[in-house]
Amino acid sequence: MTSLLGICGSLRRASINRALLQAIGGALPAGHSLTIHGSIEVPLFNSDLVEPTVVTELKDAIARADGVVFAVPEYNYSIPGGLQRALDWLSSPPAKSPLRGKPVAIVGATSGMSGTIRAQLHMRQILLFSDCQILAQPEVLIPRAHERFDATGTLLDDSTRVLLARFGVAFAGFVQRHRPS
Repeated sequence: MTSLLGICGSLRRASINRALLQAIGGALPAGHSLTIHGSIEVPLFNSDLVEPTVVTELKDAIARADGVVFAVPEYNYSIPGGLQRALDWLSSPPAKSPLRGKPVAIVGATSGMSGTIRAQLHMRQILLFSDCQILAQPEVLIPRAHERFDATGTLLDDSTRVLLARFGVAFAGFVQRHRPS
C-alpha cells in the first residue's frame, strides 16, 4: 500500500482545494491512499524558537508518507502566507527537511480563470530549495472550480474526473519510481 499525504494550502475547512484533494484521493489507483493533513496553521518561522509541536507533527506526517500532494490556492499571484510559513519550517534545517528527495505533486483550483498557474510556478521555485522530486505532468490547474464542485465539495465535472484519474496514475507511478532503494 502506498501512503500519500495531501496538504491544503488554504486554512479554510471548506476550501475548494481541500475538495480537490478529496477528489484526488478518490481517483487514485488501487493500492494507493491519500490522507489529508489537518492544518498548516503554524507560527512565523523563527530559528530562535523551539520547533512548535504542530510543525513537528507536520514534519513527521511528511516523513511517513511515500509522497506528498500540495493543493495550492492562488493569493495575489502567489501562494498563501500560511503555506509559506509551513514551508519555511519544513525546510529548516535544510539537511533534515522531510521533503528532501520526497516525491511531490502540486495541484490547485480557483474560481478564476488562471487555475492557480502563477501560484504553482512560485511553489515549484520554493520547493527547489528542499530538493524534492516534483511531478511535471499532468498539470492540475482547475479554473472556475465553483462550476466543477458543488457547495459540499463534491466533484461534478466529468472532464475534471478524467484529469484527476490521469493525475492519480501518473503520480502513483512517479512515487514508485522515486522510492528509496
